[in-house]
Amino acid sequence: MTLPTEMTYVDLPSPGGPEKMVLARGSLPDLKPGDILIRVEAAGVNRPDVLQRLGMYPPPPGASPILGLEVAGEVVALGEGAEGFIVGDKVCGLANGGGYAEFCALPATQAMPWPKGYDAARAAALPETFFTVWANVFQMADLVEGEKILIHGGSSGIGTTAIQLARAFGAEVFVTAGSKDKCDACVSLGAKRAINYREEDFKSVILEETGGRGVDVILDMVGAPYFDRNIASLAKDGRLSIIAFLGGATVEKANIAPILGKRLHIMGSAMRPRTAVEKESIRDDLEDNVWPLLEDGDIAPVMHAIVPFSEVAEAHRLMEAGDHIGKIVMTF
Repeated sequence: MTLPTEMTYVDLPSPGGPEKMVLARGSLPDLKPGDILIRVEAAGVNRPDVLQRLGMYPPPPGASPILGLEVAGEVVALGEGAEGFIVGDKVCGLANGGGYAEFCALPATQAMPWPKGYDAARAAALPETFFTVWANVFQMADLVEGEKILIHGGSSGIGTTAIQLARAFGAEVFVTAGSKDKCDACVSLGAKRAINYREEDFKSVILEETGGRGVDVILDMVGAPYFDRNIASLAKDGRLSIIAFLGGATVEKANIAPILGKRLHIMGSAMRPRTAVEKESIRDDLEDNVWPLLEDGDIAPVMHAIVPFSEVAEAHRLMEAGDHIGKIVMTF
């Protein structure tokens, strides 16, 4: 396959608002050993992209400075030692950067075939949220059948994915969201109770709904403002999994006594700094346990908006406005 010498990509000359992103022309990415080159048909928009655009989430050493952490498209070249795919395969994958471009290099061990029946936009909506939820809820917090989970930000891409996966594996789901429409959407996906955090105190609702016991797992992206109430909402041997701190990272005057009394586990992780081996393990688990559910239609990504790459600034404004339910995806 003959490849062009240049590609279109989203450039960020300096950090700032959505208007700072501009379309530019540049060289195709170099392939490292084990990489595959994807002709990008669609790319997901995620909160870390917004943070990187603002200058608050720099790419790790060796990663592409171009925004974008998940893509779907066609394999057009293989790096030395890359295994599992051939030129022409349709794949989606978790990129270490560089997804906002016509071509993206990513490790073959972080790529997966499109679920049967999927198009590029729906395939691109999978990697970042499904990797994150699987790693933090199932691998780290060890949610199992019959347990109860509270998911904050239930209407987000992460939240809608977590609701469906938790229900698919037999957990009882509670969520928080910021409007009636968002709460209704979460219930339609399988949440037993959606709590409008603008009108109700989630701690009180959780304790009432569980007869004072609390939940076994909490998936939190808010951080410091929720810390004490999260601790109070957990059952004995409960696990708090923190994946972001959109409300702040510093907790002042927290009462840590319940952590001891209830034998609580507090953990957190970010996906981007994980090693290639860790990401491959998540990829393998997803292919074995989750891809069959996607192909059977038992679960599916919730799509909020699909916009062209030329409207990347609008895609980021949608993300920052916080009114979306599910995923925002860009297509070439």
